[in-house]
Amino acid sequence: MKIIETPLDGVLIVEPDVYQDKRGFFMETHNLRRYREAGLNHVFVQDNLSYSVRGTLRGMHYQLNKPQAKLVQAIAGRIYDVVIDIRIGSPTFKKWFGVELSQENKKQLFVGHGLAHGFCVLSEAAVVTYKCTDFYDPHDEGGLLWSDPELSIDWPVSDPLLSPKDGASPKISELVSDRLPRYR
Repeated sequence: MKIIETPLDGVLIVEPDVYQDKRGFFMETHNLRRYREAGLNHVFVQDNLSYSVRGTLRGMHYQLNKPQAKLVQAIAGRIYDVVIDIRIGSPTFKKWFGVELSQENKKQLFVGHGLAHGFCVLSEAAVVTYKCTDFYDPHDEGGLLWSDPELSIDWPVSDPLLSPKDGASPKISELVSDRLPRYR
């Protein structure tokens, strides 16, 4: 397994070991011991699975008081996965990082606590799985507008399919500081 650092503290690309032959491939998508040895000391308590069609954009989501670190992987199709540092006091506050995750490259993205996360689908459809370190709490959920000009995210879609909630999310400048996580 290879761990690649990104410009954002708490965001890592994980390239698992893949064993491939004429029958197909085998890989461990998570092994607590190996991930801990690599510095990912998180216990995941919830697994999520989403299916989305081309052009769907899900995000940008976070939980404020019960933050979820996530381990994200596209197991079918291709997505462009984006993380925004929304932690007040962080040296990379309002900066974002994006990476393509696909069934071909088999990369995973580790998203640490206090970061906003979302993705858009680049293929006809995509199946995305992600492990979370805390349970989803709808009363603790926050969101940011995917197209906030202040964040200038370079999305590979211009007119995405959005949920009503994601389409109505606020810009970062509209959030009061007590609705954003703190950098630790």
